[in-house]
Amino acid sequence: MESQETARGRRVTSRDSPYLPALVISLVLAVAAGLFAGSYSYAMANPTPHTLQVAVLARPADAGPRLDDFLRALEWELDTTIEARAADTYQQAVDEIEEQRVFAVVGLAPDGRLGLDLAGAAGASVAELLERAAPRAAEATGNEITVRDIKPLHSGDPRGLALFYMNLAAVICGFLGAIQLSVNARRLRPGERIVVIAGYSLLGGLCIVAAVDWLLAAVPLPFPLSWLILAATMFTAGMVFTMFNTLFGRWAVLPTWALLVLLGNPSSGGAVSWPLLPSAFGTIGRWLPPGASVSAQHTAVYFHGHQHLHPYLVLAGWSALSCVVFWTWRHRHPGGR
Repeated sequence: MESQETARGRRVTSRDSPYLPALVISLVLAVAAGLFAGSYSYAMANPTPHTLQVAVLARPADAGPRLDDFLRALEWELDTTIEARAADTYQQAVDEIEEQRVFAVVGLAPDGRLGLDLAGAAGASVAELLERAAPRAAEATGNEITVRDIKPLHSGDPRGLALFYMNLAAVICGFLGAIQLSVNARRLRPGERIVVIAGYSLLGGLCIVAAVDWLLAAVPLPFPLSWLILAATMFTAGMVFTMFNTLFGRWAVLPTWALLVLLGNPSSGGAVSWPLLPSAFGTIGRWLPPGASVSAQHTAVYFHGHQHLHPYLVLAGWSALSCVVFWTWRHRHPGGR
């Protein structure tokens, strides 16, 4: 059914009406707001460990029951399962922490007291839980315990959130840049679009390093590795939107937001360590760009001698997939010349 004639003399059909898109957008935004709040609350409101890896030092025969009782009491205090990994020497246990296989070392000191060495840099939220629960578990078993943090976070970032916020900035600015290109630089050729996304990613990553490290001195970042991780994150986020823009046109922001923000950021392990996330989030997060970025950046800053290949492969895989899809169906992209 047709509406009244416009001032230009053109007749406007119901399909051309601005009210239907406005209604759809309003409903989508309302649902997205609820999902956004729900996703972050589900992941972060009540962090609870499911399985916690702890290195246990070799112990004399008479110390075995004491350590076993303490570990059982610690499990009860944390309402979790302690996965104990035997270590023959203290250095071997520290190496387990450096490799990010365990979050703490439990042993018996020469004076007979229990010792719990934490690694705040391995997971601030996990370290906080252990620091609170260990004295209660020791008291419940009639022991005394000394708790130390042998791998603390940097003093400028005592909560360990700076790396998460860096990653959040890189992800959001990465796909916002691609959105702006689709609106204000529509006529870019496919190759030019990829080059521009790579260009602003390099520049954006540099600016994040400059703000967090050089200007605020919150965390000393290993340049240029941190810069390249941030640039790769921004590029991946930009190309993910470009891929979805090719596949879904004007609605591309919805799958991009769902993948990178609703799922990716709360499951990244940046604000709450992976062992404390709901099990589904803890598994999914390692395979999404935000989680890969946080993991790579975290290892580069605190465990630089023990890099893992997995997060770099995840970022490279998402970038490659997005580029291939965009290039293969570039004729469907709403811009270009």
